[in-house]
Amino acid sequence: MLKEYLTRIAISFSISAFMGILINLIIDAVANATGSEGFISMSPQYVALFPTPVIAAYCNVLIYGLIGAVFSGATAIYEVERIGFVIQSLIYFLITVAASMGITVVLWQLHRYPAAFISTMAGYLATHIIMITIEYRKVKADIKAINELTE
Repeated sequence: MLKEYLTRIAISFSISAFMGILINLIIDAVANATGSEGFISMSPQYVALFPTPVIAAYCNVLIYGLIGAVFSGATAIYEVERIGFVIQSLIYFLITVAASMGITVVLWQLHRYPAAFISTMAGYLATHIIMITIEYRKVKADIKAINELTE
């Protein structure tokens, strides 16, 4: 079981890091193509935390991967049978919000950009509401199927 979780975490890390690179590449290419010469998709305050912009970019990729790994690793809470689905979802939300918001606010300096902070929080909350709704419907359908088998 531990091997399965570690594999899932490693895969999520890799996918998140790759998607972060791809999204930043697209943002940078579009911004530079539309006249924002020298634009990079990292805040100047974040880049200033590192000796060079290249190191900041590498750390940015690692941070994307870390967020994906936390999201994947936190799914272990859903395996705890003694805890109800609503509590599991709340715990998952709190773990992932602490990790991703902590990273994005502190390292990406979102507190300096109120509109970006609010939109990030809104997107994060909306994503979780969608995920929880889909999972709730899935669990409800599974329970219905199990009940039909036992009748």
